[in-house]
Amino acid sequence: MNTELLEELWRSWADRGSGFTAADWATQTRLPGWSVHALFAHVAPDPAVLRALRAAPVPDGHTVTSGAEMLRIFNSPGGIAHTAADDIEKAARRAAESLGIDELLRRFDKDGPAGLAELDAVRPTEVLAHPIVGRVTYRAFAEVAVVDVTVHLLDLIAAVGGPPVPEPALRFTREVLAAVPAAVDFIEAATGRSKVAVLPVMR
Repeated sequence: MNTELLEELWRSWADRGSGFTAADWATQTRLPGWSVHALFAHVAPDPAVLRALRAAPVPDGHTVTSGAEMLRIFNSPGGIAHTAADDIEKAARRAAESLGIDELLRRFDKDGPAGLAELDAVRPTEVLAHPIVGRVTYRAFAEVAVVDVTVHLLDLIAAVGGPPVPEPALRFTREVLAAVPAAVDFIEAATGRSKVAVLPVMR
């Protein structure tokens, strides 16, 4: 699965943040209203969330089996990426105010990987409870996590520079994002055979 890649990305965030100055943490990113500190707080892994997903009763209904399908749901008209965008930004800013730098870095370097280790026995196809989509496989959850961390790492680099994103993360994220739109629509748009707008697929 992609937990090794996710852990590598988390440790990359920790390495980058460990060298930041106060000015770096306060730098505004290309996401309106988001400082570097808020971006870190938004992306920081929370082992309690992983444990809650594992322990919660699994509801009845359709099971989301891929990261692309989850992103399609999130980013559809009326999806949470649109309806909750302001709330997500405010939550990130509040988290930045309450989480110190050392705690944030520990989440990326130690707490997040420890939370993944607790899920080592979970099969990729095992169904977990998700607060938005209801039923989701562990594989789909991990795929979205990799995409989210990768996309926001590009936001971080755009704000304060630093080493490039690991190439495996870029390739994986590209594959997932390309699978979000309908296959025919994406292929025809990508080859210049259609003017149907297929981008952006993720907010």
